[in-house]
Amino acid sequence: MDHFIEFRNVSKSFDGHIVLNDVSFFVDRGETCVIMGRSGVGKSVALKHILGFLQPDEGRILVAGEDITDWDEDQLAKIRRRITMVFQSGALFDSLTVEENIALPLEKRGALSDEEKEAHVAELAEMLEVTNVADKLPSELSTGTKRAVAIARALAQDPEAILYDEPTTMVDPIMATHTGNLILRLKEKFRKTSVVVTHDTHLAKKLADRIVFLHEGRVAYFGDWAGFAASPEPYLRNFIRQDELIPELDVTL
Repeated sequence: MDHFIEFRNVSKSFDGHIVLNDVSFFVDRGETCVIMGRSGVGKSVALKHILGFLQPDEGRILVAGEDITDWDEDQLAKIRRRITMVFQSGALFDSLTVEENIALPLEKRGALSDEEKEAHVAELAEMLEVTNVADKLPSELSTGTKRAVAIARALAQDPEAILYDEPTTMVDPIMATHTGNLILRLKEKFRKTSVVVTHDTHLAKKLADRIVFLHEGRVAYFGDWAGFAASPEPYLRNFIRQDELIPELDVTL
């Protein structure tokens, strides 16, 4: 069976600086792959290649069984209907309420009646625990709540895969744990193919079926959490040890 997402010997440079250097990994359908590494190692750059926002200098990108490396924008639009991305900022529309932001992708699903759309929005708002802010604008929300709304909107598109860019960064530890728990519940409920970019080892341990650890532009580790945690490599040990100095909180919001 073909992998749902696959990088084959991908390299990418910016202004002569190599960011990805001969990177290869894959994500099978229904799996959650977590891409980890220190700041500036190319985690988000890798994510943008999956949707064709960036093209590799060398290598191939395969998505849903098709080589998208040389696709034009019209062709990539098809992939972007099947895969959606949850950005760090949430990328919500400022002039729309939470409810209207979540409903936006449903407008393109013409087979749904108004009643069905309303019910679907209400279900997603409840699932992501944002029902109490449904009538608020994004400017009235915390960073963590914006991300929860963005995830609800992504699910409204009914994608085959979801990409998360640093979902627990720039929020306090309580909200980071809460966001991680929400994503875990969605993983268990929908089993959608997911790629999560993060430096958060607590989140990685919670979610990952596979881990890609990028170090100096290369894949330093590709495998499951147990193998990652047991690795004798000094830079992996230091990465895990430093992040684990920040304890995960056992919270329910």
